[in-house]
Amino acid sequence: MERQAFRMSGFAVLAGLLVLGGVAAAVVVAAGWTASAAALIGAAGPWGLAALVLLSGFTVVNPNEAKVVQFLGRYVGTVSTPGFQWVLPFTTKQSVTLRVRNFETAKLKVNDADGNPVEIAAVVVYKVTDTAKAAFSVDDYEEYVAIQSEAAVRHLATSHPYDAHDEGRTSLREGGEIAEELTAELRERTDLAGVEVLEARITHLAYAPEIAQAMLVRQQAAQVVAARTHIVAGAVGMVRLALDKLAEEGVVDLDEERKAQMVSNLLVVLCGDRATQPVVNAGSLYS
Repeated sequence: MERQAFRMSGFAVLAGLLVLGGVAAAVVVAAGWTASAAALIGAAGPWGLAALVLLSGFTVVNPNEAKVVQFLGRYVGTVSTPGFQWVLPFTTKQSVTLRVRNFETAKLKVNDADGNPVEIAAVVVYKVTDTAKAAFSVDDYEEYVAIQSEAAVRHLATSHPYDAHDEGRTSLREGGEIAEELTAELRERTDLAGVEVLEARITHLAYAPEIAQAMLVRQQAAQVVAARTHIVAGAVGMVRLALDKLAEEGVVDLDEERKAQMVSNLLVVLCGDRATQPVVNAGSLYS
């Protein structure tokens, strides 16, 4: 798990190092009048060694970035405070970005829940929340997120149909519910890598080219049936209203045969997909 590493302000340590160097220089100068070269080296050596040790601990942390600190293969901690910092000497510092990142998966060709081949792609927005997991739990957390995203999109596509023709089924075209389900699944898959998925949405969804034309005809037929159903329902209501209005106001007294003829004529006019031509009947329905 991520934990904070020991750190100090790099400027404070650098100031101390300069003071240390000044003291070492003063000692060398003061001893130079009386001491031999070996004695001068012996006096300045420890100071130079201390400076070398301190210099190995400096690091720069950029905004929205963290440094994962290791000492001889052991995880020491993470420094996430931006600026010029000083950590334990002789440690390795691995940079891990904390910025919000996003990528779009490739267009995947999979079979939906009904067995129809579809093309699907998604965009995933994520960020690193645990630098220790991101650095040590997986080889490459970016590649890990990419592979898990494709796996989640494939699983989502095979779990739902492209179009839901039955009640109670969620189709891939229902963006809000599908996005929530995809985001929840990706969060479970990427938690191991210390990554939080902020959002995941479908960006491309279409039938595969080999069945696209057939499915387009099917969709058009379904839309025509739905439109005709709505038209017929409205026409029946209008016919009923007309008959009730005629009977209520006593405009004409119609028997059952004449009512049937009127209903037939009105339905033809109201449900036809072309403009009708009126025909005046000068005769009688009865012979």
